[in-house]
Amino acid sequence: MSDEVWRRLPFSDAPMGRQLALSEALLEECARGRRGLFSEYEHLGGEEDGGWPEAARLRELAAALQSILAQSGERNPLCDEFLDLCTIHGEYDPGEARLARAFLARIEKGEVGSPTEPERKPW
Repeated sequence: MSDEVWRRLPFSDAPMGRQLALSEALLEECARGRRGLFSEYEHLGGEEDGGWPEAARLRELAAALQSILAQSGERNPLCDEFLDLCTIHGEYDPGEARLARAFLARIEKGEVGSPTEPERKPW
């Protein structure tokens, strides 16, 4: 993903910029097949490496940022969408690699923060 795409994301401070660079690397690694970015549950099946500490840290930071922003009535679409992806489990879970590829594509297209599905009419 180009640096230009990451610069357009809704963060302006340097520490978050560094975190976004790490996030990109983690998403790309997950898209190539590493499990554990969106959930620690992927590692309960006996992975030898004992988890993915950077991914756990990213989930913690995203949750903390979401909480801090909520105190002032603000939201961050990137954090919100990432944390939403972290809640997908069970029979409707398409797999972490697929989620990561789709999320990277949405970031690249500038679609983060827009609905992932068209709004359906209740009738």
